[in-house]
Amino acid sequence: MWYLLPSIFLGWSLGANDAANVFGPTIASGLIPHKPAMIFGSLFVVLGAVVGGSEGLLNVSSITTGLVLDSALAVFSAALTVTIMTLLKFPVSTSQAVFGGIVGTNILRFGFENVNWMAMSKFVVVWVLTPTGAAVISFFLYKFLAIVFRRIKSVQIQDRFITVGSWLVGFYGCYALGANNVANVTGALVGNMLSVTQAALIGGLCIGLGMITFSKGVVMTVGKNIVALDHFSGMIAVLAQAITVWIYSLVGIPVSSSQAIVGAVIGLGYAKGAKLSNRRTVVNIVLAWVATPLVAGLISYILCLGVKSWF
Repeated sequence: MWYLLPSIFLGWSLGANDAANVFGPTIASGLIPHKPAMIFGSLFVVLGAVVGGSEGLLNVSSITTGLVLDSALAVFSAALTVTIMTLLKFPVSTSQAVFGGIVGTNILRFGFENVNWMAMSKFVVVWVLTPTGAAVISFFLYKFLAIVFRRIKSVQIQDRFITVGSWLVGFYGCYALGANNVANVTGALVGNMLSVTQAALIGGLCIGLGMITFSKGVVMTVGKNIVALDHFSGMIAVLAQAITVWIYSLVGIPVSSSQAIVGAVIGLGYAKGAKLSNRRTVVNIVLAWVATPLVAGLISYILCLGVKSWF
């Protein structure tokens, strides 16, 4: 039971950090209230985890050492790293944190040269493809849907379209988040402690709890400090992020919804001809992405080394 606590901690911190990737633009713009979005969105996170999370859970479990203690230490290192970044109000990649934690334990157990880097390489490749793909998707989504939206003559109908659409897109984003990122929370424990069904349910519930209790700071960072978005643009950004994350969940590769939403917001800015509202914020976010797997890997290596020497 004690080995499960790091996963609960990680799920909570993931929900607190990644809620911004689903509702950040629409909450920050004032279209959707924070608390109801988190409560209802958490239900869709659990649904996504249970219905669509199995492929990712199995993939993550395949790159661990197979030891439950190592898995717990890797997850705890990731949770600690994500929590620190959340306190700093940076939207970071939980996928990268978990990857870094697993690599740290693998290096200690097998040595650097004996780690299966080929199996891990596919996770690294998508770190680049995720924000890039989301930017491209959001760029073309905006170009297309803006034409459709402008053909609606009634302002009242336009407002209703945006409001209803933002809620539906947010719920879709929550579903995709649960389906994809539950693997980060409990995937390392599949096979040596939990079944796939148990891992999906526990992971989804923990993510939902984090969304409800501790998400507002990062929501505002994503929603306001990258590109200034109107209500329609915020809806498109979330839709592009959700599509990107959902695509990867279908093939079982957990990716960063943080990277997806940042890429989507930037792509949207280019589609509108808007400038970044705060370049320094974007630079700091990218630096946080680079630091996340390194910090998590270092923490897990030190923890694993300490446990090994103690026992």
